[in-house]
Amino acid sequence: MEYTFTLKYQLRDGGDSVDDVVERLGATGCGDALVGIGRVGRLSLDFTREATSAEAALVSALSDVKRAVPSAQLIETTLAAHS
Repeated sequence: MEYTFTLKYQLRDGGDSVDDVVERLGATGCGDALVGIGRVGRLSLDFTREATSAEAALVSALSDVKRAVPSAQLIETTLAAHS
């Protein structure tokens, strides 16, 4: 199944450039996420991910983001839909 969800993170002050973060996200398996950086210090990732369950989709995305941006702190998760 395909699951659509959003993960929002707080980035640490004085961290990496936005370009570096986006590049690392793509390299660690987050190519299925639309990256939004509307507020300074925040990162929003809108995922559309194939998985056997919503939990599996979320867990794999959380792991991928953690590898790309270890210092980011998760502040919100929203499961939008599945098909």
